[in-house]
Amino acid sequence: MKTAQPWRLGGMKDLQMMSVPRHRAHLKKPTWIIFFILLVSVFLVCAYVYPPRNTAACYVFSSSRCKVFTDWLPPAPARELTDEEFASRVVIKDILNTPPALSKTPKIAFMFLVPGSLPFEKLWDKFFQGHEDRFSVYVHASKEKPVHISRFFVDREIRSEKVVWGGISMIDAERRLLANALIDPDNQHFILLSDSCVPLHDFDYIYNYLMYTNVSYIDKFRDPGPHGSGRYSDRMLPEVEKKDFHKGAQWFTMKRQHALIITADSLYYTLFRDFCKPGMEGNKNCYPDEHYLPTFFHMLDPVGIANWSVTHVDWSEGKWHPKSYKAEDVSMEIVKNITSLTENVHVTSDKSKEIQIRPCLWNGERRPCYLFARKFLPETLDKMMLVFSNYTTYSLG
Repeated sequence: MKTAQPWRLGGMKDLQMMSVPRHRAHLKKPTWIIFFILLVSVFLVCAYVYPPRNTAACYVFSSSRCKVFTDWLPPAPARELTDEEFASRVVIKDILNTPPALSKTPKIAFMFLVPGSLPFEKLWDKFFQGHEDRFSVYVHASKEKPVHISRFFVDREIRSEKVVWGGISMIDAERRLLANALIDPDNQHFILLSDSCVPLHDFDYIYNYLMYTNVSYIDKFRDPGPHGSGRYSDRMLPEVEKKDFHKGAQWFTMKRQHALIITADSLYYTLFRDFCKPGMEGNKNCYPDEHYLPTFFHMLDPVGIANWSVTHVDWSEGKWHPKSYKAEDVSMEIVKNITSLTENVHVTSDKSKEIQIRPCLWNGERRPCYLFARKFLPETLDKMMLVFSNYTTYSLG
């Protein structure tokens, strides 16, 4: 790009020599004033058309006024949306602006994404007892048909497909669960759970926590490291820019409007299906279940999510997989420790290993972060049944 050339003092002499009669040694004062104004005007026009691109050039105006000068320049035009983006955003905006339908018996949909039978079905049966009109159950079994011992799970399987860890099939299963749960208009909140998940509170506490919240609990944070932004592919452009690429745990709870826009989405789902997968270019591994929802909501409804998951998992061991709880690990103390946490923690994957700590806010007030916990081995069932009987019920006030 062309830049404004600095004026040289010698240029004035050259100008004086051009077409000026020899018998006039100088111009009259009014002519000099006009010439000076013209000179300044040309300089400002050049600076406007070709604004300085570096700090040194900007210092022509002085360091203190440089930013002020650039601030009054008109902003760069926003990128024009593609037809697909425009259509997608119209639909999403309309859904988000539509008040949720009132239900006389609002329910929470408990959606289990499991390979087969649920090792903690007996615990969930105890959790659900006495609340039959306030919940519904959906089971996506990806490997084998479950054998049920609880009446709450009988005939609650949906049509399932094979799920491969790290692939788009994980997102497909989540969307399949959401679509089936949305059929029931009384379902107002939707929880995704795994076969290793256990409840940390009684039903009333969890129901009130989720049903009366003003956000969805979808995990999201900015990770500049190799396991965050390092997984981004510029083949997602122009719809998804690198600055919008976020990361988070897949285990969400979401309100009905958010469940609707996820099942309605085609554009962003397709981008993550095609350009976020294991074995991408340069041996890059991208996992859509860790990036699709965080990026989607960061771009389209960032104020509508809490930026953390209400399902606890322990990454303190620093391994590729979180800590698994064995029978000897389970006690009332460990449950109390988890349920007393009021801050959520994220750690970046770059060299700095930045620890990001944020308070868990429920409708603007600090509350315990976690309602569920993951990675409990089947051998912990008996102890968890005993501990569950002693759960303390908290009041949301």
